[in-house]
Amino acid sequence: MRVVIAEDAAMMREGLVRLLTDRGFEVCAAVADADELRSAVAAFRPDVAVVDIRMPPTHTDEGLRAAIDIRRDHPGVGVLVFSQYVETRYATRLLADRPTGVGYLLKDRVADVADFVDALTRVASGGTALDPEVVGHLMRAGSHTTGLAALTPREREVLALMAEGRSNAGIAAALVITPGVVEKHVASIFAKLGLPASDTDNRRVLAVLRHVSG
Repeated sequence: MRVVIAEDAAMMREGLVRLLTDRGFEVCAAVADADELRSAVAAFRPDVAVVDIRMPPTHTDEGLRAAIDIRRDHPGVGVLVFSQYVETRYATRLLADRPTGVGYLLKDRVADVADFVDALTRVASGGTALDPEVVGHLMRAGSHTTGLAALTPREREVLALMAEGRSNAGIAAALVITPGVVEKHVASIFAKLGLPASDTDNRRVLAVLRHVSG
């Protein structure tokens, strides 16, 4: 699997390179700013790009804006945002149109290397990997959207886990309920939001995040 890394902190950048190389990934490029990221993705066409948000020259949102550009210009490239910050305004743009092959993880909440590698692999394969805190920010930002207020507290929990990319079985395990109960909650959520139910997890995430970030 081919990876491009964009991280302005040299120690973090080199650490990611070594971590991924040791686990069999091919790191095509490791760059320190958003312009170099765009160029590297265009040159190497990796399976996935790992992108920090705050990079030179202003250290504000260069990385996230570059991630949006990559998803527009190179739709076959997965993007995993890996940052200390939640930037809701650009995150909704990153996720709303096509929240497949995309992830958003917070650095200080990734405690296990295996979890990070699993998320990266999922994103490269067209899946989704969202930190629950990111999902929470998006849901609060979209709480004004028609229909969301009609959800019960349990349905909101199920919705948040759906947005993380969990399957019905994963949701059932997390909430200690049966898969049959999850299916009923999912059907109710889509009915209340006016969205079609689907057996495909990525399409469920697409519908949920379109609504949440609308």
